[in-house]
Amino acid sequence: MRSNDPRAAHRAATLAMLAVGALALVAPLVRAADPADADPATLMEATASAMLQDLDAHRAEYRKDPHKVDALVERLLLPHFDSEYAARMVLARHWTTASADQRKRFIDAFYHSLLGNYGTAIADFTSDRLQVLPFKGDPAATNATVRTLIRRSDGSNVAVNYSVRRTDKGWMAWDVIIEGISYVKSFRDDFGPEIDQKGLDAVIARLESQAKSRAKS
Repeated sequence: MRSNDPRAAHRAATLAMLAVGALALVAPLVRAADPADADPATLMEATASAMLQDLDAHRAEYRKDPHKVDALVERLLLPHFDSEYAARMVLARHWTTASADQRKRFIDAFYHSLLGNYGTAIADFTSDRLQVLPFKGDPAATNATVRTLIRRSDGSNVAVNYSVRRTDKGWMAWDVIIEGISYVKSFRDDFGPEIDQKGLDAVIARLESQAKSRAKS
């Protein structure tokens, strides 16, 4: 990504907010007393404090070594972030022509790319920056939107909406919309032309190479 690309810069801010805000969605929702009666916003709000306790307890360690955030995200976020569905939406028509191996590699590479770019943002996130708004959807629906406000460092608030879907594992997040811009659509708009020009394998290889370089740093 070019640092002088305004869209890339906005996307970086978008994904940073996705990373920190999604921590509030990573509670084991299937363990709720009665998940059929609980809306995703209620579950999100009830568990946000607990999910951020780990950050508060180990913030100095995470800031000193952002790689340690990986284990936190692997344990808390990944099981409740629908990375496969998000990848399908990002690849769009390219998903239908991708092989099973290409799909798996893209899902892994895309996830680790996000983790590598935005781990530092997670380490700096504090619970007072997140406000979950009352849920206005149908708790029985299969798809829902969780509305939140995230406070920027300058004190201003940004409306952040999370798209979640009900699965056999409970509610899972797969997209975030900030100021009307979807991170899934943003990446789809970027990856689509690159895949058309270079092929899916080349894009996957680039993402995998970035992940390996980060692991060695």
